[in-house]
Amino acid sequence: MSNIGALTAMSRGNKGTGPARALRRADMVPGIIYGDRKEPEMIAVNFKALAREHQSSNFFSKVFTLEINGKKQEVIAKDIQLHPVSDAPLHVDFQRINKDSKVNLFLPVTFINEEKSPAMKRGGALNVIIHSLEITCSPHMIPENLVVDLSGVEMHQSILIEHLKLPQGAQAAHPVRDNVLATIVAPSGTTDEEKTA
Repeated sequence: MSNIGALTAMSRGNKGTGPARALRRADMVPGIIYGDRKEPEMIAVNFKALAREHQSSNFFSKVFTLEINGKKQEVIAKDIQLHPVSDAPLHVDFQRINKDSKVNLFLPVTFINEEKSPAMKRGGALNVIIHSLEITCSPHMIPENLVVDLSGVEMHQSILIEHLKLPQGAQAAHPVRDNVLATIVAPSGTTDEEKTA
């Protein structure tokens, strides 16, 4: 499940390009917090701390405790703008969350136990259709990835959403559109008779 990170921020009142440049010269990244039926709040986050967190693979699926002027609130990163050359953070968007919040996010789908699939043992190939699946879940119950167990999977079998083990309260955001995650196809060069068999 998702772990919790910590970032320190400060409120900022001035908008526009000039004040944003001044913040970046002071090693701060301008940002905004929105959601939870409250007014958006303009903030600035420490550049080094944000850049370090952004390098982690779970940056967009991690809950952050954001301390602003001594007050703490939980947020999740929703967007980050990067410099086109250096990839340095230029602006970050956070969404406020609480114990009742639900968030939509994409998580990678991982396939395990290929060696336990009869089809794969016979040379079948895994044709992945959905590499990242959009799910809806509590921000405090975000898994690191979504795992599909290929044990016992036969040739020409479709791997469906129900093969996934989702955390409690989580569900696919688009179950009809994303119903088929992958298929097992016969190796190339196989004759029609062999495929049927």
